[in-house]
Amino acid sequence: MAEFSAKDVQELRQATSVGMMDAKKALVASEGDFDKAVTYLREKGLAATAKRADRDASEGCIGSYLHNQAGRDVQGVLVYLSSETDFVAKSPEFVETARDIAMHIAWGKPDFLTREEIPAEDLQSEADIIANQAKNEGKPDTVIPKIVEGRLEKYYQDRVLLDQPFVKSDKFEGTVGELVQQLAAKMGENITIKSFSRIAVGEN
Repeated sequence: MAEFSAKDVQELRQATSVGMMDAKKALVASEGDFDKAVTYLREKGLAATAKRADRDASEGCIGSYLHNQAGRDVQGVLVYLSSETDFVAKSPEFVETARDIAMHIAWGKPDFLTREEIPAEDLQSEADIIANQAKNEGKPDTVIPKIVEGRLEKYYQDRVLLDQPFVKSDKFEGTVGELVQQLAAKMGENITIKSFSRIAVGEN
């Protein structure tokens, strides 16, 4: 089996803008060779999404979801899923995906769209807490940075929409960000989540 690290997967994702599973498959197929993995993804039509990232996505639709279960956990969600053309924005799959993402937001309750939106002081505070937890658990100082890095990934999954595992795993296995990337590759357009809003009864 091909040998590659999590860092290799991350670098391939950054270079090609593909999802984690696609990056792993490419590295397996190319026996860990980075350049061959990029070629593999381009031949599959996935890496091309990266080239579309700079194109203006000024069309799209608003996905909505209202949850009201016997008067409990009452919340509503709006999400703006953007595309380059009106043709794609009106397609049934695009509209359904926007609605599915809105439903996911009601379930996942993310605070941020991307990691970059998290205030630096909040992230540092969380890292300090994790480091102190590790010390109290008796972990050696040499491994604490790795522990912090690993547990911050869980923090991102809890609070960042694009990093959250998509709730409808029977429909798509991966993160919300990877779901959007897959749709972009399939539609051949730059597709992104521009913004979202969630309001719930009883929450500040």
